[in-house]
Amino acid sequence: MPDNPISQLKSIIRDATDIVAFSGAGLSAESGIPTYRGAGGLWNEYDPDKYANIDYFMHDPSYYWRFFRDVRYPILKDAKPNEGHVALAKMEGQGKCKSVITQNIDGLHVEAGQKRVIELHGNTRRFYCMNCSDSLNLSEAHELVGRELPPKCSCGGLIRPDVVFFGESLPQEALEEASRASLECDVFIVLGSSLVVQPAAQLPVLAKRRGAQLIIINIGETPLEGMADLVFDENASVILSQLVS
Repeated sequence: MPDNPISQLKSIIRDATDIVAFSGAGLSAESGIPTYRGAGGLWNEYDPDKYANIDYFMHDPSYYWRFFRDVRYPILKDAKPNEGHVALAKMEGQGKCKSVITQNIDGLHVEAGQKRVIELHGNTRRFYCMNCSDSLNLSEAHELVGRELPPKCSCGGLIRPDVVFFGESLPQEALEEASRASLECDVFIVLGSSLVVQPAAQLPVLAKRRGAQLIIINIGETPLEGMADLVFDENASVILSQLVS
C-alpha cells in the first residue's frame, strides 16, 4: 500500500464495497453553520439548557423560537452543501457510500443529493404540531414566527422542531438502523466529529470490532485515534474532495 496517506485512503476506498460515513458538526461548520462547543460555538452565546432542553421548551417555547427567528433561520436559509457533502453524494452514486449517519440537524446531506441519510438527532428544517402532527417546512415555520411567538398550529397546538432535545432519547429506529449499517460496512469514515457524544460515538467502535477499517477526518484529537487505520487532522471537505477528483 502506498505510503502517502491520501493514496492509502484512495486505495481503501477503491477496494471498499460498503462505506459508512459518520458526520458531525465539523462538516457543517464548513458550510458556515457554527459548532456548539469550542471557540465561536453557539453554546458560548446561547444557553443550551434553555433553547435545547425539552423541559424548558415546554415551560417557555418562546425562548427557542426567538433563537430560531434571530439565529437558526438566518443561518439555515443561506447554508449550502460543501464539497464534503457533494463528494459523499458522488460516492453514493458510484455505489461506494451505502449510508451516511449524521449527528447534524441541518439537512445538508439530503440537499446535496444523498439518498440514504440516517439522522440521529432529527432535522431542524422540519417541524410538526404536538397536537395534530401536521408538518411544516422551514419557510412555513419562519412565516408563522413572524406573526406569533410562539407559533401555533391552526388547531391551536404547539409547534416544535423535529429534533432531539436534551432530555429526549434518540429515535430508536434511527439508532438501530445506524447500528446495522455500522456492523455491515467494511469502511467507516468519521467526518468532523469529536466522538464524545454517546451513544453515537460507539458506532465506529462497533464497525471496527466487526472488522471494518476506521478512518477519522477531524480537526483536533478524538478518543478513538488509537484504533483508527488512518487519521487526518484536516477539514473533511478537503480530504473528501480529493477522493472524487
